[in-house]
Amino acid sequence: MFKNRKLIFVILLFVVLLSFFGFMRSRYTIPILMYHSVAPQAEKGYRLKVTPDVFAKQMRFLREHGYNIVTLEEAADLLRKHKRIPPMTVVVTFDDGYKDNYIYAYPVLKQYKIPATIFLIANEVQRPQGDKLSWSDIEIMQAGGLIAFGSHTLNHAWLPEVTSDNILKNEISESKKYLEDKLGVKVDTFCYPGGRLNAKIRQMVIDAGYKVAVSTNKGRARANDLFALNRVRISQNDSNQLIFWFKASGYYNAFRKDKNAY
Repeated sequence: MFKNRKLIFVILLFVVLLSFFGFMRSRYTIPILMYHSVAPQAEKGYRLKVTPDVFAKQMRFLREHGYNIVTLEEAADLLRKHKRIPPMTVVVTFDDGYKDNYIYAYPVLKQYKIPATIFLIANEVQRPQGDKLSWSDIEIMQAGGLIAFGSHTLNHAWLPEVTSDNILKNEISESKKYLEDKLGVKVDTFCYPGGRLNAKIRQMVIDAGYKVAVSTNKGRARANDLFALNRVRISQNDSNQLIFWFKASGYYNAFRKDKNAY
């Protein structure tokens, strides 16, 4: 009798574990890591920076643990064609086009041969303050073959707050044309400033000819929407390797509260 109970318990446990892992597999989304600034003065609590040392450790972690690091376009293609997602797939992106992306992040990306997408605020490239990338920096990175560039609008406008459709179209469409003219290649990726969008803005992005657009952390609500893909913010708070592993696991957003699609 005891043996039968033990067998039943083992069977039930096995069924529960299978159900759990099946449930988790259904909650998996490609983790698109979202960085901003990589700078020595980064402090915990500030959500837009990591130090070069932390960034290097995170990129080394991805390479040493066998992650399948793909470009944003490659990830979008997997989703668009409903292809099988290889285990441990991850994407690396940067917002705003900070100068330190070239000074501190790019050498690390070259060292570990990690592709990345940098979203440029078109009218802030080479601005007098010197805190954003120059066209020379961009040319060097582009020639290296690892870095692709996308649009982050003309002026980093908070799009849902823009009342003029003409201004919206300029921020979305003209930034694409301007960057394509300067870079000499198609610009197919777009990033919503602050992750903010609505249905009209999303459609404008599609009409402008982009192939994929990214937002910010929104749970699973935008898991497979190619024009509102959610991402995982990485900051100095994620210097702990266990936390970074969780964020890069593909299950981080499964534990976040779903929000409205737009």
